[in-house]
Amino acid sequence: MAFGIKRVDVVAWKQKIDQGQIAFLTHYWLDDRFPGCKTVTKVGCKDLRRLAEWGKQYGLKKEWIHHRKDGYSHFDLLGDKQAYILRAEDIEERLLD
Repeated sequence: MAFGIKRVDVVAWKQKIDQGQIAFLTHYWLDDRFPGCKTVTKVGCKDLRRLAEWGKQYGLKKEWIHHRKDGYSHFDLLGDKQAYILRAEDIEERLLD
């Protein structure tokens, strides 16, 4: 279940994706499959080759891209990997308490 996210943030994320940029969207999220994880960061780009190359530097496999028919395909970042990548990208302020 996703919550704590504003429509304006989703719109901005989609606009960046549409422009071919690597775009980040972090929100609260609860799923019993991932105990201890309370947030997820979606990292998307319309250029799937570029997205896969970006993910490769962090050990993410292109097979892990969540392919969406609406064009907003993305990686889902959780837990320690999420924190590591957001710090490496110098956007750790997106880490929610």
